[in-house]
Amino acid sequence: MNLSEAEQQRICQNQRLLQNLNCDRHYDCEKRQLLSEIMGRPVPASSEIRLPFYSDCGFRIKIGERVFINMGVMMTDLGKITIEDDVLIGPGAKIITVNHCLDPERRKELKLSPVVIEKNAWIGAGATILPGVRVGKNAVVAAGAVVTKNVAPNSIVAGVPAKLIKTIK
Repeated sequence: MNLSEAEQQRICQNQRLLQNLNCDRHYDCEKRQLLSEIMGRPVPASSEIRLPFYSDCGFRIKIGERVFINMGVMMTDLGKITIEDDVLIGPGAKIITVNHCLDPERRKELKLSPVVIEKNAWIGAGATILPGVRVGKNAVVAAGAVVTKNVAPNSIVAGVPAKLIKTIK
C-alpha cells in the first residue's frame, strides 16, 4: 500500500486534529466541525461520537444518520469503514481495516480490507471487528467479541473468535 504525498500529509494533519479533539474542551458544534474536517465530509447532526475517539487516518470513515459511537472507540480506517444508519458502537470497540503479510520478508507491507457495519447493527463494548468483515443489518456483536468473519443480518455473535449464538426474529 503506497499512499500519495497528499494522503500522507492529510494523515499527519488529522493526527493533529485528533489530538486537539481529544485533549481540549469543545462545544458540540466545534466537536462536530473537527470530526467533519477529519473525515472529509459532514458528520450528520443526528449522529453522536463521544470522546476520546481514535483513528489512524480519519478520512476513510463514512458515518450514517442516527449513529452513536461511545467513548474510546478506535477505527483504523486506512482500508475504509462504512457505518450505516442507526448503528450503535459501545465503548472501547475497535474497527480494524489493516493487516500485515504473514511472510516475514513482506511483514511490513499493508493489506487493506474495508469494513461495513450495516443499518441498525449494535457493536458491544470492547468488541473488535477485523479487516474485511461485514456486520449485517440488525446484527448484534456481543461485548468483547473478536469478529473474524462476516456476521449475518439479524444474528447475535459472541466469543473469541465470534460465533453465532442466536438468530433475531
